Amino acid sequence: MSLSIETGGMLGLIGPNGAGKTTMFNLIAGTLKPDSGRIALSGVSVEGEAASKRVGRGLARTFQLPRPFLAMTVLENMLTAPRGQAGETLLGNFLRPREVARQERASVERAGELLDFLQLSRLRDEEARVLSGGQRKLLEFGRALMAEPAIILLDEPAAGVNPALLDFMIDRIATINARGMTVLLIEHNMDMIRRLCPRALVMAQGRKLAEGRPDELVRDPDVVLAYLGGASA
Repeated sequence: MSLSIETGGMLGLIGPNGAGKTTMFNLIAGTLKPDSGRIALSGVSVEGEAASKRVGRGLARTFQLPRPFLAMTVLENMLTAPRGQAGETLLGNFLRPREVARQERASVERAGELLDFLQLSRLRDEEARVLSGGQRKLLEFGRALMAEPAIILLDEPAAGVNPALLDFMIDRIATINARGMTVLLIEHNMDMIRRLCPRALVMAQGRKLAEGRPDELVRDPDVVLAYLGGASA
């Protein structure tokens, strides 16, 4: 199995349940270690690095099932995500109080901008437990964006999202990509893949089955048999 994506590009990763898509994400993100092979970000091999180190290199991800901190507000959830904060250490709080305060102000401002971008501003002071499933997806997306990534891995952002919110999610993903962010997208919703991705890769049983334009893939007999026709892997 192999894939590549150019800087600023968008690649869809599709396939039946059990094909290995999320495992691939976990390998790229660093929550799983490969037995062999190479994983490179901007040409730098990272397969031996921890997930936190990869975040520092500009890699962020979302999960199929969002897990916000339910007792924290939407804004507080957003503020958990920025990396490299001076206030994360006890020593930093004592020795650099002005820098801690400056970073916190900047993080609150950044979070406010993203909540506006995701139309969650009116909920910023509400506990995350009150959010709908679709709103939790948006919050998960926003937390990933708070890390200011160069590349973002989106794991089924359309799952459980109503049609009206789906259109909005597609628009927001297209917008960040147009601004230069690289996007790797796992999704079962072929309409979303068609609207967003100029190129998609089909996985089946842990292997690459096909790669190409989404409109071409839906006519590929092997893809239809393994995935679009409803066969399980």
